[in-house]
Amino acid sequence: MRATVDRAGVDSESRTPHVKIRRVRKGDLARVRDVIEQSFGDYFERQLGTRPRQVFNGAQYVHHRWLMEPWGCFVAEENDGKIVGAVIAVMWGTVGLVGPVGVLTNYQNQDIGTHLVRAAHEFFDENKATLSGMVTYPNSPKHLAFYHKFGYKPKGLVAVTSRALERGHAAMPAARSARPALAVRRFSALEEAKKKVMMLKFRKITNGIYRGLDLGKEVEIVDGLALGDTLLLENGRDLVGFAVCHTPGVSEAPAGALYVKFLAVDGAWRRPECFDALVSGLEHFAQESGLHRAILPVYTGYFAAYQGLLERGYQVDFTMVRMKRGKQEDYEDPADFVLDDWR
Repeated sequence: MRATVDRAGVDSESRTPHVKIRRVRKGDLARVRDVIEQSFGDYFERQLGTRPRQVFNGAQYVHHRWLMEPWGCFVAEENDGKIVGAVIAVMWGTVGLVGPVGVLTNYQNQDIGTHLVRAAHEFFDENKATLSGMVTYPNSPKHLAFYHKFGYKPKGLVAVTSRALERGHAAMPAARSARPALAVRRFSALEEAKKKVMMLKFRKITNGIYRGLDLGKEVEIVDGLALGDTLLLENGRDLVGFAVCHTPGVSEAPAGALYVKFLAVDGAWRRPECFDALVSGLEHFAQESGLHRAILPVYTGYFAAYQGLLERGYQVDFTMVRMKRGKQEDYEDPADFVLDDWR
């Protein structure tokens, strides 16, 4: 069992209940989703003065992440079985990502969130993470201070960009220039044996971005649950880049939009036309899926990718701040074409 909270929450008769931190079980998933959405809904209502009808506009963050990383998901539970807080944490190889973290409003400011994040950090330690991170709200002193106490430092803005896709607007998945001859295809269309070979190629690309970075679990969960697809940008037998994307349903894609979880162009092909070809392929895939919008989050530290999206007509919907702790020296080259959403 994880840490036990000594004082956490007061019931209607002013009794202090016992709260424990434990791992999420399958039967908890609906309640975990409710706790996270309720806590974020309360926050948005305080910030905006009105409560959104759908907190994440249809995007979901619990069920598939638990299936992908069950040992990284924790709840805070009262002794009567009520779940009052939750944290979801995943490993991208040697990189640990925290979030979302949610604690019911009446139970906040009582160290429950602290114990949840500590449990996530113990999970990272067990898996030998060399770097951990998350994103939070840059205009919230409370959120910034909360993560500061764990050693996280704010690094830069994450721009959540989007663009409306008009019928026939997206180019076919090919580069503007005839050379190199780039083409896009889908990971889901590969034979199982070829999928295993392709996963090795993914790791080669991500390891060039950060030592040990591995998106294999994200690719597998998208493929296994049909949450969307992973697009492959190829030049003959060479993998130039890939993009893990979600479509609406039970995924992280909001209603009516394609959402990109991760995208990377191989450092050996680090050219604007390659990035442009892969984004064109994403837009084409979105239109074939009947979607009218593409959402591509980008860390502004990857300035080449950020600038490339703006030049393509993407607009910034909102910003968050990336926070990190651990080994950071060889991560996030401004010239890399990478989109990696840590939300």
